[in-house]
Amino acid sequence: MSQSENTTVEGSTGQGQPETLKRVMGPKLLLLFIVGDILGTGVYALTGKVAGQVGGAGWAPVILAFAVAMITACSYMELVTKYPRAAGAALYAHKAFGIHFITFLVAFAVLSSGITSASTASNVFAANMVAGFGWDLPGSGVMWIALGFLAFVAAVNLRGVAESVWFNVVLTLVELTGLLLVILVGFFALGSGNADFSRVVIFETADDKSVFLAITGATALAFFSMVGFEDSVNMVEETKDPQIFPKIMLTGLSITGVIYVLVSIVAVAAVPIGQLAESETPLLDVVRAGAPGVPIDAIFPFMTMFAVANSALINMLMASRLLYGMAKQNVLPPVFAKVLRNRRSPWVSIIFTTLIAFALIIAVTTILPESVTASLGGTTSLLLLAVFAVVNVAVLILRRQTVDHKHFRTPTVLPWIGVFTCAFLVGPWARLDDLIQYQIAIALIGIGVVLWAVTWLWNRSVRGSSTRFRHPEELS
Repeated sequence: MSQSENTTVEGSTGQGQPETLKRVMGPKLLLLFIVGDILGTGVYALTGKVAGQVGGAGWAPVILAFAVAMITACSYMELVTKYPRAAGAALYAHKAFGIHFITFLVAFAVLSSGITSASTASNVFAANMVAGFGWDLPGSGVMWIALGFLAFVAAVNLRGVAESVWFNVVLTLVELTGLLLVILVGFFALGSGNADFSRVVIFETADDKSVFLAITGATALAFFSMVGFEDSVNMVEETKDPQIFPKIMLTGLSITGVIYVLVSIVAVAAVPIGQLAESETPLLDVVRAGAPGVPIDAIFPFMTMFAVANSALINMLMASRLLYGMAKQNVLPPVFAKVLRNRRSPWVSIIFTTLIAFALIIAVTTILPESVTASLGGTTSLLLLAVFAVVNVAVLILRRQTVDHKHFRTPTVLPWIGVFTCAFLVGPWARLDDLIQYQIAIALIGIGVVLWAVTWLWNRSVRGSSTRFRHPEELS
């Protein structure tokens, strides 16, 4: 693709040439970005919950979730090389369907998934802080720490902190170090007789579930650990050669998939499944059980806090900027486009998304104090699986359109499989034990629809036009 085909942004150079995003990311930097985006809250928080649904064979749902993610990634790879713009799913839905409301629903679902993901990360941060300092606090105490952390994230966000690729590299190395430490401790425990490898092949379902429903539910939950690869398409305009995306994305997914399977295996081998399933800090329990007497467990909670803190910040940055972008496009009330005069950060959007995250944590802690992380993480999976189903449909529809440059083309059968698998994992049979996820998702999308309807009526009555959503790439 020639340099002249880059997407322009607001403003121009002194010579009257349009400004473009600087292409600084080569293969290595892009790979680290993708790996860092996938690693994080899911594996640190939900390893035990997945094992609790299927027993020691917790690695099986991880492999299935990896397969579903890989199929959908192939659709993203075709679309990002075909339309190298930074808006992701919203852009693809807009090009495929051309219906403003569908584009809005996809964009708001992505926004909502960012809020639920950040809420999950905040709860994991709080649980590890309590474990790290050895505090004896009730569930409400953990909740207040999570809320305080979210307030801190909002304060940082208000200062106008933007995502830094190199900062992401540092955090990626921390996340990788923590997970590799878990794997090494697990294998050390196996070699020293402190682990029971026979548990890895035990399949046990909870509450007399059928094997099929148990695997389905565990796969839907494990999918939260695999999300993040879709965020990388927003870096396409800063990648030196967008055509490297397929190879790098497949490599990144494969690396994280292997790490997750190994973590799942050593976790159930080192810690009894019942204890693992009930723990809010499962990997810390693995470190403590696998290397008793070694002071690794003293620093591991803080490594986990550092790893998930980045997830919370990036997701809240994304959610507030996406809300701001939709307001700029007259899709949501214009008040969300207000920015601080000095910092130029969208303060109304930041406060609004933070208040929603507050409400989520308080509500779920009050209703289901024993499964806050699983409920919020599962809602993130629910929202993104719905978005991925739309993306898989979009890639099939957009086959009718041709472009004047070469691009990756996934085998036609894969998007069809992706549509049905993602849609299947959205169904209630995948969440029989935690139907509150639907309530959370419906409430979040409902908030967006109400705001959209108010804006549509305002535009119709005052401006004499309906909602405009002409350039979804501006939402990124």
